[in-house]
Amino acid sequence: MKVILIEDIGKLGSAGDTIVVRDGYARNFLIPKNKAKPATDANVRWAEGLKKKKEDALANKKNEAARLAERIANFSCSISVAAGEDEKLFGSVTTQDIASALESNGFQNIDKRDILLDEPIKKLGVYQVEIKLHPEIRANLKVWVVKE
Repeated sequence: MKVILIEDIGKLGSAGDTIVVRDGYARNFLIPKNKAKPATDANVRWAEGLKKKKEDALANKKNEAARLAERIANFSCSISVAAGEDEKLFGSVTTQDIASALESNGFQNIDKRDILLDEPIKKLGVYQVEIKLHPEIRANLKVWVVKE
C-alpha cells in the first residue's frame, strides 16, 4: 500500500515522503496512529506543500546561521580567570564558560555542545574556537583568556 508519512519515522523516511509498505502495517499501525495518510491525489498535493514549507524553513535557518557566523567572526570574546605563575590557570576555560560569555554579549542561541574545543583551555592567551551553527556552517571565534 502506498502511504505518505506525516512525521519522521526512523528507517521508513521523513515527513512528506511517499513510501510503499505492507497493507496490514499501514492499516493497523501507521494510519490509526496518525503517522501516515493513504496516497490519494489530495494527500499527494498536501505532501508537496509540506515538503516546500520544510525546504523554505531549512533555507531560512541556513541564512540565519550565515548571518550569525559573520557576526561571530567579527567579534572577540574576553574571559577573565584566576591564574598563577607561568600563565597557568587555576582550573580551565570550558565550552560552558565560552557559551556564558557569548550569552552575556548578546549571542543567545549558541549551545555549549556546539562549541568545538579539543580540550579545555589551561593557559592564558588568544585562542581560535570553532562553533558549529548549522551542519554546513561553522564560525571561528577569537577568545582572549586574560588574568583577573
